[in-house]
Amino acid sequence: MQQPPKLRRDTLRITPLGGLGEVGRNMTTFEINGRILIVDCGVLFPEDTQPGVDLILPDFAPIADRLDDVEALVLTHGHEDHIGAVPYLLKLRPDIPIIGSRLTLGLTEAKLKEHGITPESIVVEARDKLTVGEFVLEFFTVTHSIPDCLAVGIHTKAGTVLHTGDVKVDQTPIDGRVTDFQGLGRLGAEGVDLLLIDSTNADRPGYTPSERSVGPTIDRIIREAKHQVIVSTFSSHVHRVQQIVNSAARAHRKVVFVGRSMLRNLGIAQELGYLHIPDGVLVDLKKAVKMPREKVVYICTGSQGETLAALSRIANGVHPSITVEEGDTVLLASSLIPGNENSVYALINKLIDKGAEVFHKGNAHVHVSGHGNSGELLQWYNVVRPKMAMPVHGEVRHLHANADLATSTGIAPKGVVIAHSGSIVDLAKGRVKITGQYRNDHIFVDGSSIGEITEDDLRDRRILSAEGFITVIVGINLETGHIVVGPDIQSRGLAEDDRVFEPLVKKVVKALDDVYAQGERSTQAMQQVVRRTLGRWVSQKLHRKPMIVPIVLEAESVDDVEIVNESD
Repeated sequence: MQQPPKLRRDTLRITPLGGLGEVGRNMTTFEINGRILIVDCGVLFPEDTQPGVDLILPDFAPIADRLDDVEALVLTHGHEDHIGAVPYLLKLRPDIPIIGSRLTLGLTEAKLKEHGITPESIVVEARDKLTVGEFVLEFFTVTHSIPDCLAVGIHTKAGTVLHTGDVKVDQTPIDGRVTDFQGLGRLGAEGVDLLLIDSTNADRPGYTPSERSVGPTIDRIIREAKHQVIVSTFSSHVHRVQQIVNSAARAHRKVVFVGRSMLRNLGIAQELGYLHIPDGVLVDLKKAVKMPREKVVYICTGSQGETLAALSRIANGVHPSITVEEGDTVLLASSLIPGNENSVYALINKLIDKGAEVFHKGNAHVHVSGHGNSGELLQWYNVVRPKMAMPVHGEVRHLHANADLATSTGIAPKGVVIAHSGSIVDLAKGRVKITGQYRNDHIFVDGSSIGEITEDDLRDRRILSAEGFITVIVGINLETGHIVVGPDIQSRGLAEDDRVFEPLVKKVVKALDDVYAQGERSTQAMQQVVRRTLGRWVSQKLHRKPMIVPIVLEAESVDDVEIVNESD
């Protein structure tokens, strides 16, 4: 951790609290003259190596004791990796004003309602200007994989910064709202000192196909399906759902939304006018299950193989209403998020084994990315013509690829900042540089626990899940060195019967006798001796590395040990 210098007057300090070096957890703070603006506040979803974790939050530590200095929170769009952590921030200060488009705020407010928070919301549209304290904000339409996305220009005394949010350049978007390059070009002509630009697909050549391009494939699959159709996609992908609904209506099928987030998000989108469903097409689940199978399209959650999501429950035969039978069609109209491959392919295998025909990104054109490839990012650079650039939103390889694009358009290498989550970046007098680095921890949400789970806890969980554990209980009279109880060795999660440890009892007794003879009287030190003795034996004989939990108790008799165990 490198402490930054004291912030000088009229210098803009930019601190990404997440989203750099990772895909998710996007959150950036902007500070000038003692006032703070936040852009986005999202979550990162856990990987298989983080068992039991529900969500991962940005590290709020750098602003935790300065929340009264926060002017507002700007949300660029309504995806979870940009709004998912808002409830956790507002629990610290509920009256932070939230600024965003109608759909973005609609999705955020629904999420906050579940946490018992009613926010102060400010709705903005493209080309709006808004002054909040030291910041003059200007908003621009951009395209992504959710409607109503906005880039934000941030005018300050230190210069103008443009934050793109997540972007692609969709020339034929479903809703007709193309990227406002006219407005962005005008802003660029006025002068953009620093461009913070999405890096997620920066290492991919060419252009990302339009969302509209998947429509014909979806249309054909639903039209040619002989029996029931189940489509799984992200609940926030309103444009994808719109195309599925349109195809279902043309095929004279009814549509059913399945899954809590699907019902909530699409209900909001429909209420606000972003999703249009023809009269009579949408039916509820109770009515649908009584209809002929060839007349229904179910749209559900679970495209990433999530255990509790609707599609997994259907595939596992535990959904209360929907089953998969021979001849059914299943369509996974989504990306395959890295880390989810095994669970998704296992899901596909189960569906095929039940007789379903399964379409997915690997065998049909049913998904396109919401992030721009290198060709689109070059277009951004050439329209905006920023003096300097700071790639954001992506893994390290994405940030570096984006930096190369920036320099290829004429930006000087010293004007391109490759930062990390927690980096402290100062903009002043036409120059930008990293001036410090905060410690940036992953804050784990585990049930009602927030920030209490550590990396050591996760390591222990990984060991337990992969190797099992062994407990050893020993009661010892510390005055005589006599073992009055045990060693009692038990295991969980090991295939071997506990009788396999019988030869180990003598080794534990000898190890304790030896350490006692050396003058050791600490039960804690004795526990370490027991752990090492078991660890070596289990590794050599069983070729396993389970978690070992030794318990050495001071006792004069068996009754003492029983009393201690009972009180524990």
